[in-house]
Amino acid sequence: MESESEGGVFDHGGHSVSLARVDEARPSRCSTSLAGSNELPPKPLLIAGPREAGEYPVLVFLHGYLATNSFYSQLFRHVASHGFIVVGPQLYTISGPDTTEEIKSAAAVIDWLAGGLSSVLPPNVRADLSKVSISGHSRGGKVAFALALGHAKLALPLAALIAVDPVDGMGVGKQTPPPILNGKNRSLHVSAPVMVIGTGLGELPRGPLLPPCAPRGVSHAAFYDECAAPVCHLVARDYGHTDMMDDDTPGARGLATRVLCRSGGARAPMRRFVGGATVAFLRKWVGGDGAALDGIRARPEQAPVALSVVEFLDGSLDSC
Repeated sequence: MESESEGGVFDHGGHSVSLARVDEARPSRCSTSLAGSNELPPKPLLIAGPREAGEYPVLVFLHGYLATNSFYSQLFRHVASHGFIVVGPQLYTISGPDTTEEIKSAAAVIDWLAGGLSSVLPPNVRADLSKVSISGHSRGGKVAFALALGHAKLALPLAALIAVDPVDGMGVGKQTPPPILNGKNRSLHVSAPVMVIGTGLGELPRGPLLPPCAPRGVSHAAFYDECAAPVCHLVARDYGHTDMMDDDTPGARGLATRVLCRSGGARAPMRRFVGGATVAFLRKWVGGDGAALDGIRARPEQAPVALSVVEFLDGSLDSC
């Protein structure tokens, strides 16, 4: 992977990007087994990756509650342009409060990668499955934490975890099952280094009759406080819970991303920040190059958004 300054990760990278949809395997008429399951994934996928020949690390990204994977296509393209393959499963169409099935579905997708991902990638593009990372937004961030904490057995080890404004229910004491947060400082011993990205407006309601989209006590700050090192925490002060999504999110679900959650306005700066921070973190823990992440820590003013929190914690209190 190329080495860039911390400013470079916030811009589109040097790779041209392909974006492809992959259908899920479905039961055949004559059998309860999944037809073509050796190649097709257990859930529909949106995959972004470099067009150029080469071998690239994989990031699995889990969508937020009642969102679609397509709402993150511009974010996927940003990360992929820096030399990563981004796999975004559509975990469900309709779901209740219990996230157990989502955790199982996400684990099934990760398990499928080893035998199936190569069959849906462009020619001469290879996935480095020794370096699989997981990310998720909102409820998807909670599911990502659940996977990294062992709530489902994974066939592949995780290299890094990035939670984007994660949410564990409607409030303290109102967590969705299975609860992840437990109110104990540094008690979550995750199987991979963790970055928690938060929003300053996510904890604020859009209006007097609406609940906040990322309630205080079960959102980014609580995840960071309960996560054992190594972990880092970055908060975009003036942006909201869905501001890293695409500029255009069509349909009723897309409209909900704008009318239910408080927003900081144009989404492009927040999307560039989340994409760039993700790339910097993956370069540190997947590529072994911490320059971009160290740059964000030393000069947070270089980010495309104002950061109200920049916290890094490891055993020696050095960089994340």
